[in-house]
Amino acid sequence: MKDIGGLMKQAQAMQAKLAEAQGKMAEMTAEGGSGGGLVTVTLKGSGELVSVHIDESLMAPGEAEVLADLMVAAHANAKKTLDAQQAEMMRAAAGPMAGMMGGIPGLKF
Repeated sequence: MKDIGGLMKQAQAMQAKLAEAQGKMAEMTAEGGSGGGLVTVTLKGSGELVSVHIDESLMAPGEAEVLADLMVAAHANAKKTLDAQQAEMMRAAAGPMAGMMGGIPGLKF
């Protein structure tokens, strides 16, 4: 049987690392673009949209549908980047116990 005290210490250390990682994730930002940079958005770690840049060429009459599509695509790119960064941060924080954490609901690795 493994040393329960040692396992508890490892679990507590991992819990502290995960809490630290979650704090860092809230502070991170991710940028996503579409249309070759015509639309760029920035998301906070929480997923909150904090900035949007739209190239002036898309402000012409008749470009509303194109603009809407590019905004959705830029947001999707930013969200994908953010999710990947956060998953990597959580894997790094969990260390050798990351494999054991995959079955816990709410934790993404």
